[in-house]
Amino acid sequence: MNVKILQPYFLLGLIAASSVLVFFIFRPFLIALVLAAIFATVLHPLYEGIYRWTHRSPGFAAFVTILIALVCILGPLSFVAVQIANDAQDLYVSLSDGTSRAYLDTVFGFVNSAVATYAPHLSLSAADLSTSFDQYVKDGLQWLIQNLGGAFGSAARFLATLFLFLIALYYLFRDGDSLKQTIVRVSPLVDADDNMVFSQLRLSVQSVVRGSLVVALIQGVLTGIGFAIFGVPNSVLWGVVAAFSALVPGIGTSLILIPGIAYLFIAGATTPAIGLLIWSVLAVGLIDNFLSPRLMGRGMQLHPLPVFLSVFGGLIFFGPVGVLLGPLCTSTLFTFLSLYQNIRRQSA
Repeated sequence: MNVKILQPYFLLGLIAASSVLVFFIFRPFLIALVLAAIFATVLHPLYEGIYRWTHRSPGFAAFVTILIALVCILGPLSFVAVQIANDAQDLYVSLSDGTSRAYLDTVFGFVNSAVATYAPHLSLSAADLSTSFDQYVKDGLQWLIQNLGGAFGSAARFLATLFLFLIALYYLFRDGDSLKQTIVRVSPLVDADDNMVFSQLRLSVQSVVRGSLVVALIQGVLTGIGFAIFGVPNSVLWGVVAAFSALVPGIGTSLILIPGIAYLFIAGATTPAIGLLIWSVLAVGLIDNFLSPRLMGRGMQLHPLPVFLSVFGGLIFFGPVGVLLGPLCTSTLFTFLSLYQNIRRQSA
């Protein structure tokens, strides 16, 4: 038996077994590690600027970048989470005690009249519609309150995950280039293909986060601001819902803005309703046309439908972080498919 022939296969077996073992060791921290890689990619231009400003001190530059990210992201996120819980609870109480009942009856009465006029063969009852919608909204709000309460209740787990995330982010900033070179050396692909994979992944991360999620976030913020200015209650909660609806192809934030405008008209606040309509067109509606192309840059431009499906599929599969991980998994798949197509074209 030729031992030299068996040596590579034996070594590959050891590597595979060790990789499986390391995967199970790292599995509790995978979400934190993946999020750290995403934020390291998105915030890398900021890190580079601070790195040059600090006279090429990578450790200090990484620390300052993380500090800025914490102040600019974690602070507002904590405020929004608390406000969502308060708004959801207020809305649930108003639906339970009948405060919002008159508005729902008016809206569904209008819907019933329109259906009776234009589609008389459909038998709809305004009272039944209002009751069903009321129950669906209360069930959804109850789920939201319970899950937010659970998130705040597991503070120790959150702090542990945050600590691991920050440690991983620090080392990815400081030693990211050397880690990349190590992966390129170990990879069986040629260096040019490895570098292309890293480049495409970086562009896809930036395009998905900045071109889709950031635009949706900005539209949600503007929707919440508009609701707060013109008197629609629970503005923070509806702003968050609008951010998710902005990912729905062809509909976007109109799913939230139109009912908000209708609410003001029905409540007799005609001037605020017209103001919210103008705000919706100018401040919210034009974001896609002007801001989205500039934020998307030259990255991979995914169709809105895969982005929409991956966001909500990611929420189901990963939990709240699925808002980021879902679209990025889809974008990564398209990146590898593009690489496979290029390799086949070169070998043909």
